[in-house]
Amino acid sequence: MNIDEYCVTLENGIVMPQIGFGTWQLNNEQAERLVHTALEVGYRHIDTAAAYGNERGVGRALKQAAIPRDQLFITTKLHDMEGYDHTLQQFEASLIRLGLDYIDLYLIHWPFDEYTAETWRALEKLYDEKRVRAIGVSNFSVGRLQTLLKTARVRPMVNQIELHPYLSQSELRAFCERNSIQVESWSPLMQGKELLQDTVIAGIAQTHNKTAAQIILRWHVQHGLVALPKSTNPERIRQNIDIFDFALTAHEMHLIDNLNQNRHANPIADPDTFVFTKDIYDSLQRIND
Repeated sequence: MNIDEYCVTLENGIVMPQIGFGTWQLNNEQAERLVHTALEVGYRHIDTAAAYGNERGVGRALKQAAIPRDQLFITTKLHDMEGYDHTLQQFEASLIRLGLDYIDLYLIHWPFDEYTAETWRALEKLYDEKRVRAIGVSNFSVGRLQTLLKTARVRPMVNQIELHPYLSQSELRAFCERNSIQVESWSPLMQGKELLQDTVIAGIAQTHNKTAAQIILRWHVQHGLVALPKSTNPERIRQNIDIFDFALTAHEMHLIDNLNQNRHANPIADPDTFVFTKDIYDSLQRIND
């Protein structure tokens, strides 16, 4: 099967590959090496963020790969504490670190209720100016999306959230579908924790002669989600995109759906309880200096 067939189309017509390579917890050196590996085995969607401190490494890998820019889909994210002008400044800084002329998808990384409206207005400006091809949010609940939609001139095209079979986010997914917001899964494998040893998934993996990770990622794809697996192992990087030569049955999908426990990989990952403080923001700025 042709991997290019496995894309979603955002509300504005932009095409987005369903499997991307995630770079959370990679430093610049690791990001450069592993993004290069990912591109070699066929990934064309790369996800990074200012908070990760690795945009420079990602940018170097993109430059070395010499893949035509229009064949790549690059996402980065804003960590913002100060509103409209600061958002525009931080976008320019990310663009320079990545060595790019534009970003395919720019996201608000975490919800900051006090600044959401003016921050979103800055993203709308970047979108109007074609500095970004699509804009969206990350870690936004139904309530926060509803608040944003009351003032947004351009609706968010993507909501990137923690999502895996133990945290299926059915209510949030349904709301996003009703509002033409594409759902994107971070930690789609639950950060390699016990989900990969789940007996239901192991049984399905044996049936298809695939790894547990491949079964989980195929579940994401068949639900119309965009998934962002990350690995530091080159063979697993290759395996994670090798999921387009089989399909799960409706029964298998149902079995995996029933694994939901509404459980985050880590309690700190819950955006409704995590508090993004000025100290955390300052430490991220030092990483990127």
